[in-house]
Amino acid sequence: MKKLTYPLICLLILLGACSGEKSSSESVKEKYAKKAPKSVAELEKEYQKYDGIGPISSFELPADIDQTKAEEGKTIFEAKCTACHKVNKKFIGPSPKDILTRRNPAWVMNMILNPDEMVQKDPLAKQLLIEFNGSPMANQNLTEDEARAVLEYFRTL
Repeated sequence: MKKLTYPLICLLILLGACSGEKSSSESVKEKYAKKAPKSVAELEKEYQKYDGIGPISSFELPADIDQTKAEEGKTIFEAKCTACHKVNKKFIGPSPKDILTRRNPAWVMNMILNPDEMVQKDPLAKQLLIEFNGSPMANQNLTEDEARAVLEYFRTL
C-alpha cells in the first residue's frame, strides 16, 4: 500500500499542473478580453449612457467654451499627459481630439480622476485597455477643477 501512495501523489500533482488553466504569463489583453464582451466600436455607439465610475455622476457642458479654463487645461495636459497622449493621433493612449463625440463628459472626467477603478469596472475603459495593449492610464492625481480644465481644453481641439 505504501508503494502505491508515493506514485499516486505524484500523479495527482502532475494532473493538477496540467489542468488546462492558463499560466500567469497570460497577457493583459487575454485577461481583460474575458471580462469585457463588447468592442470599443460597439460601446462607442451608446457612449452617452456611460458616465464611468468615480466622483462625477453626471456632467453637462456649458454652450460656450471658457477660454481661460481651456488654457489652464492645455498647460496641465502638456505637463502631465503628453507622454502617452498625442492630440492628432493614437499613441500609447487615445487621442483626445473630438473625444466628446465618442465619450460622455462625465466619463472623461471620471477617467481622468479615477483611472484605476475605471479599468477594473467600466466596460468602455476595459475595452480601451485591451485596445491599447494593456497600457493603463496613469493616475495623475488631478483635482476636479484641474480635470475640468483639461476637459475644457479638449473642447478646443
